[in-house]
Amino acid sequence: MSTPAIDPALVDPGAEKVAEYASRGYADDVLPIRPKDRTWKTTQFATVWMGPIHNILSYFTVVGFFALGLSAWQVVAAIMTSAVIVSIGYVLNGQAAAKYGVPFAMQLREAFGHKGALVPTWIRGIIAGVVFFGLTTVSSAQALDVVFETVFPGFTNIGNGADILGLPIPTAISYLITWVITVALFLGGQKFLGRFSTWANPLVFVLIVIAVILAVANAGGLGEVFAFQAVQADVTPLIFISCVAALVSNWAGPIVNTGDYTRNATSMKAPAIGFPLGVITSYILFTLVTVSFMASLSVATAGQFDINSPVVFVQAINSIGNPFVVVFLILAMNVGAIAFCVFGNMLPAGLQLTAQLPRVFTLNRGAVLTAVVGTLILPWVFLETTSILFLFYAFIGSMFGPIAGIMLASYFVERKRTLDVEGIYADYKGGQKGSLPAYNWRAVGLLIFSFVFTMLGTVFTNVDFLVQVKNMAFFSGLIIGFVGYTILTLAARKRA
Repeated sequence: MSTPAIDPALVDPGAEKVAEYASRGYADDVLPIRPKDRTWKTTQFATVWMGPIHNILSYFTVVGFFALGLSAWQVVAAIMTSAVIVSIGYVLNGQAAAKYGVPFAMQLREAFGHKGALVPTWIRGIIAGVVFFGLTTVSSAQALDVVFETVFPGFTNIGNGADILGLPIPTAISYLITWVITVALFLGGQKFLGRFSTWANPLVFVLIVIAVILAVANAGGLGEVFAFQAVQADVTPLIFISCVAALVSNWAGPIVNTGDYTRNATSMKAPAIGFPLGVITSYILFTLVTVSFMASLSVATAGQFDINSPVVFVQAINSIGNPFVVVFLILAMNVGAIAFCVFGNMLPAGLQLTAQLPRVFTLNRGAVLTAVVGTLILPWVFLETTSILFLFYAFIGSMFGPIAGIMLASYFVERKRTLDVEGIYADYKGGQKGSLPAYNWRAVGLLIFSFVFTMLGTVFTNVDFLVQVKNMAFFSGLIIGFVGYTILTLAARKRA
C-alpha cells in the first residue's frame, strides 16, 4: 500500500529539530506536528463543529435576538452572516498552524514575544476557556433536567426548592453528571475525540433534522415559522450588527485558537474546504431549529412565554410535544455541548497552560483545572438574563477581536506568511536569547488599548458612539488590532 503524498506547502522541521525542542523542556503536546504524523482531512474539519454548533448556550444567545425585536427573517440573516464570518476567521487564522504544525499558544510568541504571549494565552485559556466551560455545562444541565423529569417524574422536586449557591439541587445533579461525562470524554484522548466528532456530530445533525420537521408541523408550516416575531420593535442596522457580533463572539475563542486544530491538517486545502463546508451547512440547520422551535413554542403557549427567561429555549424544545423526541433531542444537543466544551474550551486551555508552564501542567491537568475553575465561578449567574449574557459577549469580543486582528496582521503583513519556528522554540530559560523579543510591546500595548477603548461604553453609557463600539466589540477589536498593528509595523520598518 503506497504512502499518501504530503502536501509540499507543509513545512517539516524534521525529527532532529523536534527532538531538540523537546530537550529544551517543551512538552510533546506543544511541539510542531510533522506533516507525516498529521491525521485530519477535510472530513474531520467539516464535522468537528457540526455537533458543537447545536448546543443550548448558542440557541439561548440567538433567542436574545428575538428579544431585541428581530423578525424570523432578520434572525436568519444574522445567523448566516455570522456563519460566513466565522468560517473566514477559521480559514485565515488557521493557515500558519496548518503550514508549520505549531499550536496557537506557541504561535502567539511570533506576534507578542516569548513572555508577552502570556497575556493572550491567559485570556484565551483561562478567562474564556473557564467561563465558556461553565456557561455551556450549566445550560446543558438545565436542559438535562427535562430529560430526567420525563424519565423519572418528580426529579425536579428533589430538594423542595433548595439550592446550592444559587443552583437548584436537581440542576446541580444534572450539572455534576454533565461535568463528569465531559471531563471523561476529554481524558479519552485526541484520537478518540477525532473519532467521536466524525461519528457523533453527524448523528446530532440527523436527530435535529427530525425535530425541525416536527416543530414546523406544530407551528403550522414554514409560512408561520418565518412570520414569527416575539417582540414588535424597530431594528436598526446597528442592532443587527450587534447581534452578529454577539454570535461571532460565541465562537471567537475557536477563531483565535483555530491553529490548535489546523496544525493537524494533512494539507492546506483540508481546513480551507472543510471548515466553511461544515460551519455554513450546520448554521443553515441552526437557523431552521431556532425559528421553528420558537414558532412552535409561540403556538403551544398562545404567545404567553418569557422571551428573556434563561430556560426559554428548553421550553421551546418541550413544545414539540413528543416525549421520546424531546428526550433524544436534548441528549443530542448535549452531545454537541459536550463537544463544544471539549474542543472549544478544555483543549485550548490545556494546551496554553502546558505551553507556558510545561513543568507544572500537562494537557490533561490544564484541561481538568479549567473544568474545576469553570464551576467555582458560579457560571449560572451569567445566564440569569439575556442582557447579562450579551455584556459577557462584549467583554469576550473586546479581547478576542484584537488578538485575532494582531495575529492576522503579524502573519500576513509583518511576516509575509512565514513563522520563525526556531525563534518560537528558543530556550530562553536555558539562556538562549533567540530571535524573538521577550515582549513585543506594539502587540501587547495595542491589545490593552483596544480592550480599554472597546469597553468604555460600559462606563460612559450616555455616549452613543462608545456604546455602539462596545456592542460590536469583536468587530471593533478586530479592526483596531489588524489596522493598528499594521500601521505600527510599517512605522517601525520606516524608522529602521
